[in-house]
Amino acid sequence: MKARAPAASARQRGFEFTHALESVSRGIADPAAKLKFIRGSLEKFHGADRAVSLLPLPGVRRFLYRWLSLEGIQPLLTGKGLGGSEPEARGVRHSLLVARAVLAGMTLVTLVAVTGAARQLARPAVVQPAQAGGTLPAVAEALPPLPAGVTPGAIWLVERGNGFEQLSNGLRIETAWSVQGDPRLYHVFDAEAGLVNEVHDRPAGLLFHTTESDIWPLEAGYNEKLRDSSERLLKYLQRNRTYHYLIDRFGRVFRVVEEASKANHAGHSVWESGGTVYLNLNHAFLGVSFESRWGGGQTLPITQAQLVAGRNLTDYLRQRFEIPAGMCVAHGLTSVNPKQHRIGHHMDWSRGFPWAAFGLPDQYAREAPSVALFGFGYDQDFLKVLPEPWDGVRAAEERLAEAARREGRSLEDVRRERQRTYDRWTAEQAQADRKGGEKVDRASVVRPQGAASGG
Repeated sequence: MKARAPAASARQRGFEFTHALESVSRGIADPAAKLKFIRGSLEKFHGADRAVSLLPLPGVRRFLYRWLSLEGIQPLLTGKGLGGSEPEARGVRHSLLVARAVLAGMTLVTLVAVTGAARQLARPAVVQPAQAGGTLPAVAEALPPLPAGVTPGAIWLVERGNGFEQLSNGLRIETAWSVQGDPRLYHVFDAEAGLVNEVHDRPAGLLFHTTESDIWPLEAGYNEKLRDSSERLLKYLQRNRTYHYLIDRFGRVFRVVEEASKANHAGHSVWESGGTVYLNLNHAFLGVSFESRWGGGQTLPITQAQLVAGRNLTDYLRQRFEIPAGMCVAHGLTSVNPKQHRIGHHMDWSRGFPWAAFGLPDQYAREAPSVALFGFGYDQDFLKVLPEPWDGVRAAEERLAEAARREGRSLEDVRRERQRTYDRWTAEQAQADRKGGEKVDRASVVRPQGAASGG
């Protein structure tokens, strides 16, 4: 008997759908119309994916995803709605008619799958409330995953106007709120040798946050309150130079602090990559915040519009500043209490960040540098929010225990020694940064080879 072809994986189906979505969206010139189309198509993808996954033939799946995307563009089919010319709209109409005609001639199996997909589309999405004592709920709407760790493709500035920048990947940055802060100048550490006597002025990573601000229901009846709360939030962030970027509930991206400046977003924090250690990440990392409340780990109303905008912004910043995937991390994974030598001083994004949808590695599984390098621990207040630390904390604790066994010392002795190293390094960093801020020879500032200065 001939073996039945296996169903496609979620990752494979995500690639197929993303390709179909991109091919259709090229005909939409207006950014607002494009965002509306993407959101509608994503809803159709999530409704139909279960049925389409039953089809073993990649070509059939790709066709169905393209058909779903074309159906999503139907409400925009006027030259004005697409933001382009009437001939362009006619071309999209023709593609939709052809797709419908081909669909009519497909096999019975495909028709059954499409029927199942249509039933799924007709059902309204249901958000399950958090169950007391049960599994923590999903924290963000899903997006098709991207290949992890892949460097983003070419992204360029298409247009700069009064208060905005339009990028080639669909990202629009609102610039009217942007202000300058203190210049970015910072030092790093070698994990073995300590302070590196070089000054850096380019961002080395991205740090994701939630604003923890007031959140109104995302419904038409709350439009005025939604706008007012976002404007008040922007004024506060601008006044305090808090983040470099804010992504509001509607997926709008605001530049708040210029990229050449440091922002006050990270506080006491630790990260490491390739043996280079970063302390207190305000200078070294760009802060990107989603307008939302983390809610103690129980709820996180991040919208699909925010996720699409966040992914496009991440791709743009990674390409522009040559930021590796491993240097994109969540605030909750880096934040520390230096006096008590504990992790999790700030907890936003301590769980639930959509790494796969952003094409980033799962940073929750990575060894926590604050624990492995500096012996930090955690307390019961941390465990009240997260009943179990993320996997990287456990892995780092195992590394500490192995070091203690190898050196024939107690685990507490090793912890205390590494905590003293942290205290010494932060003092050295503060002194070096003060000297660097007073007088720095710009010729000595370290930049990646071939990198252009930001502007």
